[in-house]
Amino acid sequence: MATAQKYSYNVEQKGLEGSDKPRRFLEAFAAILRHGNYHVALDTYSRLSAKCGRCAASCQLYEATGADEDIPCHRSELLLRVYRRYFTNAGAVKAKLFGGFTLTDEYVDEMAESYYRCTACRRCKATCPVGIDHALVTHLARWILAEIDLIPRALLVSVREQLEGASGNTSAIPVPALKDTCEFLEEELDDIYNVDVKFPFDEEGAEYVFFPAVSDFIMEADTLMGNAAVMHTTGGSWTIGTGNFDGINYGLFYSDRMMEKIVGNVVDEVKRLKGKKILIGECGHATRSAWYVPTFGGPDAPEVVNCIEYAYEQFKAGKIPLKAEKIPERVTYHDPCNIARSGRIVDQPREILRAICADYVEMTPSGTENYCCGGGGGTVSIDEIREFRTGPLGKRKAEQIRATGAQIVISPCANCKKQLKELCQDNGMEEVEVMGLHDLLLRVIDFGEWENPPQSEGVAAD
Repeated sequence: MATAQKYSYNVEQKGLEGSDKPRRFLEAFAAILRHGNYHVALDTYSRLSAKCGRCAASCQLYEATGADEDIPCHRSELLLRVYRRYFTNAGAVKAKLFGGFTLTDEYVDEMAESYYRCTACRRCKATCPVGIDHALVTHLARWILAEIDLIPRALLVSVREQLEGASGNTSAIPVPALKDTCEFLEEELDDIYNVDVKFPFDEEGAEYVFFPAVSDFIMEADTLMGNAAVMHTTGGSWTIGTGNFDGINYGLFYSDRMMEKIVGNVVDEVKRLKGKKILIGECGHATRSAWYVPTFGGPDAPEVVNCIEYAYEQFKAGKIPLKAEKIPERVTYHDPCNIARSGRIVDQPREILRAICADYVEMTPSGTENYCCGGGGGTVSIDEIREFRTGPLGKRKAEQIRATGAQIVISPCANCKKQLKELCQDNGMEEVEVMGLHDLLLRVIDFGEWENPPQSEGVAAD
């Protein structure tokens, strides 16, 4: 058991006194243990052998570097060692009698470096013989480090802008610019497809309140037009809230405290608009963080639906009219870790792609065993490590894509799309096009067959 149920830590060993960074690290660690439930996992993991190395065979970074420091259980041991020494009875007694390990500035710095070499893709968990979730340990370590201000600036700035900035979103897009963008996309849909599709704002009582990755409003016009086209042809009742329109939640990457605040803002916006459900756009981590709505949002929290799940149900019901011509290019699908690793969104996009593509091919491995894009865990937002992301971290993914011979890679995740585009550019595959699932759906929807879109079941009355 832990030394004290209140989770204080032991500093009898000389060497910690007068060193501010280790002391702050232990104080933050103790506070998280007191107010969270990580102690259950840590008590278990610290008693198990976390050093067998079988996880190395499933880690794409280790496959590329062959360095011991990149073995997942080696990385987890960095934090577990601190836990055993300072938060267990055995660690306290051993330190008094025999001395040994002391937390130092250098050790904290080593953790800060190591835990951001990991994408937290959770692929290694499947091969751990004792079930240690190394990504969970990575997340906890990052949270502790963030509490003592050791955090990549890109993550810190984005979350501060989202929670404290005037715009309230990670890309600092003001509402007038948001509306201008959507009006432009409406005109594009009319000019290209001769269809009157609207992006509705602040409509009370809609079934779905839409939260894409806000970066889509800047960089993924076809994805957004595809989202709107699917809602239009299926008669979906939806709206975009001007109080909060960002599904990005970087708290998932480094702090439960931040994640809870951002999830709470999403729930508050749905309640403000009297909406029924949260509709998440094409973003893996936005979806996974929204899956915590029942945890943070209380018993009356709205239901969470990913836009792929919505499109799939409408596709199966025959409510999305498709052209007879299929996409001729060779197409493959990248599974975003945050929606596929748990098996929640794996088969749905594939069924759609097989129906609309003449030449669809799979990566190997795929589905729940697929490799991370190389930019997971928030690392894609850190531009200064691009060479590392598209090199060692992304090597296996680049090999996967090249092996398929695909001309189009579908990736329903804003972060994955950014990473995969850079990955292809940096690995000699400039001809490969990376896009979202709704980008491709937009190409095959037959608007001529759907002049009067139907009303979906459960649509709120005007």
